Amino acid sequence: MPKSDDRAKPIDRVPVMGGVMLGFALLFMGAAATAADPNADIHRAWAAGYRAAFTCSSLWNGAGKALPDIERDELTHIYPEIEPDVRALKADIDAAGKRVSVRYRDDMPPRIAMWDRREGCVTLPIGAEPTRNDGLRNPARADLDEQPWPLGDRNALAASGRMRASFAPVAARLATFGGRSSSLLIVKDGRIALEWYQPGHGQHTAQRTFSVAKSMAATLIGHTVLQGRIDVTVPAAIEAWQTPGDPRAAITTDQLMRMASGLTSDTAGNRSDAIYMGGASVRQWTTQWPLLNPPGSRYRYANNDTLLAVQSLRAAQSKAAEPLDPARFFDRLGMTRTFVERDKDGDYILSSQVSTTARDLARLGLLYQNDGLWNGERLLPADWRRFVTARSGPQPDGPFGYGAGFWLLDTSDGIPADAFGAFGNRGQYLIVIPSRKLIVVRQGYDDAAERLDIAALIRAVVAADAGSAR
Repeated sequence: MPKSDDRAKPIDRVPVMGGVMLGFALLFMGAAATAADPNADIHRAWAAGYRAAFTCSSLWNGAGKALPDIERDELTHIYPEIEPDVRALKADIDAAGKRVSVRYRDDMPPRIAMWDRREGCVTLPIGAEPTRNDGLRNPARADLDEQPWPLGDRNALAASGRMRASFAPVAARLATFGGRSSSLLIVKDGRIALEWYQPGHGQHTAQRTFSVAKSMAATLIGHTVLQGRIDVTVPAAIEAWQTPGDPRAAITTDQLMRMASGLTSDTAGNRSDAIYMGGASVRQWTTQWPLLNPPGSRYRYANNDTLLAVQSLRAAQSKAAEPLDPARFFDRLGMTRTFVERDKDGDYILSSQVSTTARDLARLGLLYQNDGLWNGERLLPADWRRFVTARSGPQPDGPFGYGAGFWLLDTSDGIPADAFGAFGNRGQYLIVIPSRKLIVVRQGYDDAAERLDIAALIRAVVAADAGSAR
């Protein structure tokens, strides 16, 4: 994979322990609070937050997962500095209150993640305790399962047995493309031509999207552009940058979407542990970074850029007296098992913290396949697909290009030039090929040692599609 791929970065990825790193990490096995690790305390607090957050989301988002599956898939092959503690710490699960608590020190309150039926789990800051059990509850989401596909699940499968048979060999060869797959779904001509899940998973099993969420953020921005509430070409509405003389006030939402803000960070990608595991405020953490390069001049993959773009979006929505509500938008697509999680202050963590199903990702792909139309209604601007797939900003190294929240496969051999997709850590992929009326969803639990070759998989799907047309 290219160096620019978010899975190859230490920020939004969950790397496996191996070789020297494994030996180093063993120093912290168990409590990890030894002199060998000067950051042992914060690592242990982050480990507690990680276990609470991932256990909470995996238990109650979508159809939910069994605890042994959560232990095997979600809590292994993660950051080496926290994995021993994640494995050692115990989670206290309040099934009735939909709350997970993990104690990491005797003199501090436990780390807590609380589930909301509309927006998934909120991870509270280190040391925080909720004031009441139901303070984050929202109304139940619509149940559209019995509606015809794609809004619901009825008649979702392709009618042509020949079409389904043409893609079956791809599923049979899935392991040869690498990684640890949990689902593979292929949509052809608007219907599901292939659907496969690992044991314990099914069509309503939600997995974390990781950076596929960035493409969801771009979609929400596009919808707001259609409504005339935001112009991505003007400076982003970031309140913390409005002090006279602050050069960051010139950064546009478009530049944020294209990873070209020019902002610096402590590591490539802006390591987001404080938000993802510490429960820190999105707004406080993302607005602190100074400018390093002229906006629009350098590509630097950054979680913060997407989070800042969403803050600009939220400000645009607030001016219209209509709060940003991802659930409402995704429910219109039938994505009723998509949970966009947020911090304690209500800022959505749309750089990574979203859970969704393979079918819901396919629905998002269909919106782009249909160029922003859904059941005859326009939900994205007529040129939005062209906008998000345009190489109009500085580009990453490697075989894949980058548009505005989407990766581009336009130079990959054996793949149509109009192919584009959403990429996420641990092997989450949504690929759209408009010219072939093809959508490919692959979810997984990859790690640094076992990774999917997404280009090889898509080449095989395209070849199978071409064979079915003969």
